[in-house]
Amino acid sequence: MHTADLIVGLQWGDEGKGKIVDMMAQEYEVVARFAGGHNAGHTIVTNGRKYALHLIPSGILNCDAVNIIGNGVVVCPANLMKEMAQFDNLEGRLWLSDKAHLILPYHQLIDQAKERMRGDKAIG
Repeated sequence: MHTADLIVGLQWGDEGKGKIVDMMAQEYEVVARFAGGHNAGHTIVTNGRKYALHLIPSGILNCDAVNIIGNGVVVCPANLMKEMAQFDNLEGRLWLSDKAHLILPYHQLIDQAKERMRGDKAIG
């Protein structure tokens, strides 16, 4: 029988989920990120090296774990490539769902234009 543990936050913002996942991920065979985008994340310092993770699951620091970016994650390809560049060998250790949502440069331009149109009622 296989078991799974799930860490879910009940608030938006920094609630400490990342720290718990960082600790637990070292003991698991598979670590998955199931939602969110590159606008969140956290920094991990291990063996004197700093890693900034926004899309890649923190299980990536466990060389024996398979890491999955799931279909509920919003992926900016440029940000993902930048994040992947922090690591030497991801082959067979990082998987991206073919159903993950893509955010492309034109999406960001549309969002910025809509914000400008809101004027002093912009969300920010």
